[in-house]
Amino acid sequence: MKRKSLFALSAVVVVAAAALVPVLWSGGDNLHNGTAMAATPADQAALIKKGEYLARAGDCIACHTVRGGKQFAGGLPMATPFGTMFTPNITPDDQFGIGKWTQDDFYRAMHTGRSKDGSLLYPGFPFTSYTKVTRADSDAIYAYLRSVTPVNVASRPHELKFPFNQRNMLIGWRTLFFREGEYKADPTKSVEWNRGAYLIEGLGHCGMCHTSINAMGGPVNSAAFAGGLIPLQNWYAPSLTSNKEAGLGDWETKDIADLLKTGVSNRGAVFGPMAEVVHNSLQYMSDEDINAMATYLKTIPQKSEAPEPLQLETSEKFGGELLKQGQKIYADNCAKCHAENGLGMPPSFPPLANNQSIQMPSAVNPIRMVLNGGYPPSTEANPHPYGMPPFAQALSNTEVAAVVTYIRMSWGNHGTAVSPQQVSDLRSAPLD
Repeated sequence: MKRKSLFALSAVVVVAAAALVPVLWSGGDNLHNGTAMAATPADQAALIKKGEYLARAGDCIACHTVRGGKQFAGGLPMATPFGTMFTPNITPDDQFGIGKWTQDDFYRAMHTGRSKDGSLLYPGFPFTSYTKVTRADSDAIYAYLRSVTPVNVASRPHELKFPFNQRNMLIGWRTLFFREGEYKADPTKSVEWNRGAYLIEGLGHCGMCHTSINAMGGPVNSAAFAGGLIPLQNWYAPSLTSNKEAGLGDWETKDIADLLKTGVSNRGAVFGPMAEVVHNSLQYMSDEDINAMATYLKTIPQKSEAPEPLQLETSEKFGGELLKQGQKIYADNCAKCHAENGLGMPPSFPPLANNQSIQMPSAVNPIRMVLNGGYPPSTEANPHPYGMPPFAQALSNTEVAAVVTYIRMSWGNHGTAVSPQQVSDLRSAPLD
């Protein structure tokens, strides 16, 4: 076997997983008090409601709330190649939260990536995207966070290796990868398109997952939205610029909007990290904003080729043996939902035939789905989604490789055979 690339995709994932990127304030500085004040109580209530909506758009709760923990109290561990970071408490607690932060302090963090005391924030907090958020929207989010229940819990210090625990080193990173500035509307585009661009590039910080990063943890700007590995969760955020992955050039705008809002559409369903984004964030957004995002995504320039990912390859002879074995495994375990011809029963059971996410160069996401199963998100418009059962306990590494090989190479799909070793590697990987 030769090693080519190991990056991949789940069933059609369209927008970045905000839930994957920690919003990392540097907690602990408490100076003066301050709140976003409106003219009247009614105005203040409206401001808080707006802020709640925008915080949903930014998926703040996903990073700042441990499963089963207090809302926005932080503490979520984020393992990185540089050590483990922990998301901070952003409740309005005076001692451990942002209770003594002012509007200016909050906007400075969002816009410049600097904490209340002026110290540099680690780029796990997506200030490179949040810098595009307007002052008015920042103030609204601040007003909302000031309204939630304070939690008197200290933020856990990061556990970063030397020299990455030296914040001053971030000066060089910022010089290379950070450009401060609010979003500027493109006068040649519609109001709807500009709204979508603002949400995708700013609060949504979609590019943080759908753009590859380099060894320094910085975005590869020449590959914006061209797909990237999400190493913390062992999933691949697919390219939005290539129709060979999740490129949207031949999608109907309605299908994009359906996928964002409900997690399912006639073109496929979201699983894995993207399902969390839809569940925590996108399902709560207005139809107007969802349509604006879909309008913008539809216009992302498409490229003829997808980026070359890292994939373990197997020999042609062994691949043929896997293909034959996989046909029987598929008939016994998969055809009931996805049909003998691979056309499925959309939107409940997505098609596997002519499915971009199945036949991409990387097979990581289809392997993850067979091993671990999963559900599209439960949303208001789709409260009881059909799910995929896990087969990790029922199938061996070779059997999983066989059935994934079969679905990647059948019904006109143009995928390649996958290696049992790759299945073994992903079997031992964390689920999230």
